[in-house]
Amino acid sequence: MKQVILRQGCAVVEQVPAPLVEPGTVLVRVDHSCISIGTEMSGLKTSGLPLWKRALKQPENVKKVVSMASSLGIKKTRSVIKGRLAAGSATGYSAAGIIIAVGDGVRDLQVGDRVACAGAQCAHHAELIRVPRNLTVRVPDALSLSHAATVTLGAISLQGVRRGNPTLGETFVVIGLGILGQLTCQLLKANGCRVIGTDIDRKRLQLGRSLGLDVALHPDDAPAIDQVARLTDGLGADGVIITAATPSDSVVSTAFAMCRKKGRVVLVGDVGLHLNRADFYQKEIDFYISTSYGPGRYDDNYEEKGLDYPVAYVRWTENRNMAEFLRLLAEQRVRLEPLIAATYPLEKAGEAYVAIDGGAEKPLMVLLQYPQPEVNEEVVRVVGNPAALPAGKGRIRLALVGAGGFAKGMHLPNIQALSDMYHLQAVVSRTGHNAVATAKQFGANYSSTDYEKVLADPEIDAVLIATRHNLHARMALAALKAGKHVLVEKPLALTAAELEGIEAFYAGKDSTVGLPVLMTGFNRRFSVFARRIREMVRERTNPMILNYRMNAGHIPRDHWVHGEEGGGRNIGEACHIYDLFTFLTGSRMVSVVALPLNPSTGYYGADDNFVATMQFADGSVATLTYTALGSKEYPKEQLEVYVDGMVMVLNDYMNLDFFGSKAKGIHSKIIDKGQKDELQAFAATISAGGAWPIALWEQFQAMEIAFRVEQFLVDGGGKCAE
Repeated sequence: MKQVILRQGCAVVEQVPAPLVEPGTVLVRVDHSCISIGTEMSGLKTSGLPLWKRALKQPENVKKVVSMASSLGIKKTRSVIKGRLAAGSATGYSAAGIIIAVGDGVRDLQVGDRVACAGAQCAHHAELIRVPRNLTVRVPDALSLSHAATVTLGAISLQGVRRGNPTLGETFVVIGLGILGQLTCQLLKANGCRVIGTDIDRKRLQLGRSLGLDVALHPDDAPAIDQVARLTDGLGADGVIITAATPSDSVVSTAFAMCRKKGRVVLVGDVGLHLNRADFYQKEIDFYISTSYGPGRYDDNYEEKGLDYPVAYVRWTENRNMAEFLRLLAEQRVRLEPLIAATYPLEKAGEAYVAIDGGAEKPLMVLLQYPQPEVNEEVVRVVGNPAALPAGKGRIRLALVGAGGFAKGMHLPNIQALSDMYHLQAVVSRTGHNAVATAKQFGANYSSTDYEKVLADPEIDAVLIATRHNLHARMALAALKAGKHVLVEKPLALTAAELEGIEAFYAGKDSTVGLPVLMTGFNRRFSVFARRIREMVRERTNPMILNYRMNAGHIPRDHWVHGEEGGGRNIGEACHIYDLFTFLTGSRMVSVVALPLNPSTGYYGADDNFVATMQFADGSVATLTYTALGSKEYPKEQLEVYVDGMVMVLNDYMNLDFFGSKAKGIHSKIIDKGQKDELQAFAATISAGGAWPIALWEQFQAMEIAFRVEQFLVDGGGKCAE
């Protein structure tokens, strides 16, 4: 399919794999989409800025880069940044079209329904879009899809009006008569208000009058504050809605001055906010912020998981705002024809952006129109990379599944460095433009959004699964059944049932010889530090005491790692350490006990603040202290091993020191947790056969320990689990 991408100051139309429908979503073939003149043109200009200028505009990203460099190293960080710049960004947040597929859990929409869609995360300028249910509304029969494609702008305007709480007969001022201002004026008129509009562009004032504006004020004609006072018999406006975009602080000050006592001001646009107390204190002005399309925006539970707000408690959600705006359009209570400056075919989207950016007058609204396919035309979910080279002799042909930040920052640079072992055959991502950009950057033969295509490809030997945790077990098992070797990021599974499914695949076999290799990404055991400790304790005469401290840092409770996708931090991350204990002891676990912290506030959770102790068959005792309570300024990880008169101390996979031994320590300038060594071990096993890098029982044991600890965390602590 074709999609518009913003890259290096230009809008380009690229061929990318079409998305797959997912539970709770619908797949929509787009008929029209609406270009947001303000938001998208800002993104277009930012994409063309040099890196140092972007840093000045977005200082928060500089901190992220510094943090990334400290953990990944400068070379890999540079690779991540280069990839992001080359990839560009998907754009668009308002579209309309026809549903061609409905995901599980969506029962009130059907294939063939005409719908309008919103959301910067999904309603892109693309031939096919996957949209969550709560960001999708039916289009009334009397309304064209071209007009319905403006649904997002309408919902934004409608939410701004709702925040002002206008009543019949009140006087409202709208500052800024761009597209949001023009729609806001019409919505206020439909609500029975007297509307005064002001703008520095006389043509926009004239357009506003033609659409029902009662009074149009230009600031050069007379002071707008004085004019509003005269027009309201000296009382002032009941409310002011700001839809302008300017860094100036004077707009808000002017809005306060226009209001009567106990009036209200609503901010919809983007303006300077250095407030002067005197402007609003004496009049006791109410100042409201309008958040985008309405209640539900930026709430993943609402938008992505489909959890609606009960109408008795939240009358107007973003979805209900979208539907109401479309109703007003269908009933011609709001007019769009005079506001639409032009409609461009999708293939000329680049020209549309040039025209918008280069013209002396900014159009209010521009639409993109999409070609409609032939009957039964196949949806394309694989896009080749013409620049890719064929796999060299003896190379393992690998498919990366899940092209997120970690995969692009760690795994793919390592795969490039191991080009004598691997050839990147395919990149699979749930978003097509990310798959294409990653495939181009790292030289993959093709990109796809369909995992099944990879499993059916005979030219793929192995898959590297780096998706979110809830997909690991299912994808790994499917790949094993397809005869592919599997390197799956931790955790291997989120539940005992999932683990049992993988166990069943290998059950009843005398050995794993001839079967596809399964390797969980427990990379710490492959680090030079862990391997050195293993060498030092191999000839020990007594059991060990191992103390591991994980200063994990706080992650907000609504983050995906705590939810169904992540499985929590014990299963999702602490399993690394359970594997490391297994590696160092080389022994079976015999008992586990865990004690969670019971936080006094909801800021912290018991499931990422606990102490877990386990005993192994060789008599060794290992303890993990996992906490989100600490400071990120303190080192994240430390391991202490006490054995046979020695103490070994590993700090953050940079420094390993020995006490009570003449052995020389290991010191590194960067963190090395063994990710590259892990890939080398995986390749060696596939190419040469022999023992697996991590024995199957060890992989299962790490997860079984995690599941036992999890039960203690759920139960609040208890007796040892034998």
